[in-house]
Amino acid sequence: MREEIRKLLLELRLKGMEQHLDTILDQAEQTGQAPAEVVVRLLKEEYRYRQERSFQYRLKQAKLPWDWTLDTFPFDHQPGVQAHQIRALGDLGFVGRAQNIVFIGPPGTGKTGLALGLLRQALINGYRGRFYNAQDLIDELYASLADSSTTRVLNRLSAYDLLVIDELGYLTLKPEQVNAFFKLLDQRYGRTSTLITTNLPFDEWYQLFQRKSLVDAMLDRLQHHCITIRIDGPSLRAPDPSSSS
Repeated sequence: MREEIRKLLLELRLKGMEQHLDTILDQAEQTGQAPAEVVVRLLKEEYRYRQERSFQYRLKQAKLPWDWTLDTFPFDHQPGVQAHQIRALGDLGFVGRAQNIVFIGPPGTGKTGLALGLLRQALINGYRGRFYNAQDLIDELYASLADSSTTRVLNRLSAYDLLVIDELGYLTLKPEQVNAFFKLLDQRYGRTSTLITTNLPFDEWYQLFQRKSLVDAMLDRLQHHCITIRIDGPSLRAPDPSSSS
């Protein structure tokens, strides 16, 4: 009978139930559990299995370069970051409200780590997200112009619940790249959340993008319902003086 059940579970692709079938049935026989209770336990295992598979798929698609989390961020070493504020963001209310986040600060202050921690938290909670280095994102948008796939690429990028754009800094940009980047932010505006890390205060974005009217429109969309966090603290990459002999 067990082998027949196992075969049916595999045919139906109920792998979570199949993996725990023997354990649950053995316990049921030993304790005299009611059939309904056995079914519930099997269904719970299937649910956990599918949730884990779904999370692993989202994690793979998100392309996180490092396994950083909010729990591992060294808040004690970065006085420029308010731990309670970041942990409040970890509740992900900003994603549900389609709010944007911009981390502004010098290199090495933990902007990328915080962004990755929030993105991972979103993935754990069922949201779809994607991490991009700013230059890689702009290059991908630019490449899409060559084969007329820009609309498809923009639609894909706009579908992410949380899009992280890391290290928006002093890049060399062509006008077409600037236009494509603006279209992306415009398409996501009010619908989904975008998180940007940058070492540039907003007034220096004009120098980066070189078009005042476009930057005005971009910042208007980005900063509307935006949480801006300026990190004025030490570099976390610097050697710890206390560890030196």
